[in-house]
Amino acid sequence: MILQVAEILVAAFAHIPGYLKTRDAAVAEIRESFAPPRISRVALDEDGNALGWVGGIEQYDGNVYELHPLAVKPNMQRRGIGRALVRDLETQARLRGAVTVMLGTDDEFGATTLFGQDVYPNVLDHIAAIRNIGEHPYTFYEKCGYVIIGIVPDANGFGKPDILMAKRVGAFN
Repeated sequence: MILQVAEILVAAFAHIPGYLKTRDAAVAEIRESFAPPRISRVALDEDGNALGWVGGIEQYDGNVYELHPLAVKPNMQRRGIGRALVRDLETQARLRGAVTVMLGTDDEFGATTLFGQDVYPNVLDHIAAIRNIGEHPYTFYEKCGYVIIGIVPDANGFGKPDILMAKRVGAFN
């Protein structure tokens, strides 16, 4: 199962420079996800083959889980698998007492209007005007109920931001 998920990761992130380029790097990422209190969930087909994977990393004393990563087999995308994995991660995080799930979704490949821009000093204006111009996943996450809560300008080099998103999944007791 680990090797199946590793192949999915390598294929799903092939467009991102330097991220999980080898099966060994993907296997290491997957193995890290088994450490408590992390979350690791796999979507399977009826024959038990991996279709996708989502991981969660505890943050802020368990009040927040970071969704990292989400990957669906490229030929199985746009069939609800990613959305189901996100919902499952949210449920698992909520059951562990989390209030929020957050994620970062980088634009290293020119898929948003933030790419290539000097967003300073009016960062919030740029965020408010963001548009998806190349199938960036931030709109997928918006459909799952996530909102943009900020960006890390130049996180991956000039004009290559990390778009930060979050969703409330629980309540404080």
